[in-house]
Amino acid sequence: MSTPSQPVGPERTGRPTLEQVAARAGVSRATVSRVVNRTASVDPHLVDVVSRAIRELDYVPNQAARALMTRRSSTVALVAAESEARFFGDPFFAGIVRGASQELSDAGMHLVISMARSADDLDRVGSFVRGGHVDGVLVISEHDSVDVLGHLGQAGVPVVMGGRPLSDHPEVAYVDHDNRAGGALAARRLREVGRTRVGTIAGPQDMSAGVDRLAGFRDELGRDFDPLLVAEGDFTTASGAEAVDALLEQHPDVDALFVASDAMALGAISRLRDRGRRVPEDVAVVGFDDADVAAVASPPLTTVRQRTTVQGRLMAQLLLLRLGLPVARPLPEIAADPEARRVVLDVDLVVRSTA
Repeated sequence: MSTPSQPVGPERTGRPTLEQVAARAGVSRATVSRVVNRTASVDPHLVDVVSRAIRELDYVPNQAARALMTRRSSTVALVAAESEARFFGDPFFAGIVRGASQELSDAGMHLVISMARSADDLDRVGSFVRGGHVDGVLVISEHDSVDVLGHLGQAGVPVVMGGRPLSDHPEVAYVDHDNRAGGALAARRLREVGRTRVGTIAGPQDMSAGVDRLAGFRDELGRDFDPLLVAEGDFTTASGAEAVDALLEQHPDVDALFVASDAMALGAISRLRDRGRRVPEDVAVVGFDDADVAAVASPPLTTVRQRTTVQGRLMAQLLLLRLGLPVARPLPEIAADPEARRVVLDVDLVVRSTA
């Protein structure tokens, strides 16, 4: 005699359903669905009641069914035009990810990270986005040679950029720091401490941050700017050391350097020491970032501070608003202008021992 098959469902698995949450809360199934999907029009009292029932029953939404119903994946892609080694080794990216993931997690969204360094990478990322796997994209570290925004422009999802796009993309919102003002602050400080042969290790000139920091430095020095005292790095420690070699070989009288990232500055200071130059006695140095390591470097690094975690949070908040989703704790820049398309954060100089 065969045994009747057992029903598969909440009675068997113990997994609560939307209907059970509705019964516990004393509301309709539709109301629970609207709360789960964070619909802005739901009465706050009902949100509290339904949320309490969800917690009591330990209800977990079925993401596949939710995606079919809402046509949303609840997932955001963060795309970086960098190698994995640089992305995971640079504190700038860690700050962006920390801020963005905090905001997206609060909104019930997931974050996936993808590198895009080649044409094949761009095609893969573009196909992934167009395939409906994400609701929106955050882009950081765009290079002129890797046209991430161009590939994503036709994907049909909102895109928010970390940093000013190099080319004109009026449809793309962005959050940047005032890199030009930061370059000017560094040049001013080096002048104030009496240096006369002021050079710079600039960032990559195929990135807006590298372009803008060099432009601010040049503008502040005015007629004292010497284009022969410019070397270019790629924001890595090794490139900072190599740039010092190039500068000192041609211009051994350099007595100050603005280095466009803290990582490059640490490489530069190490190489200066190897070459018998004291910092700051022989060569004063100003970095850019105020990464955690700047304060504990030897000597502690004078640098331009930017707020990367705040930048990441603002990027995520702009994206959430473009998706029509609520932002629980909008930062002042967003609270003042929810329709903002371009947010530029102030920077300031942190004076320590190197200049």
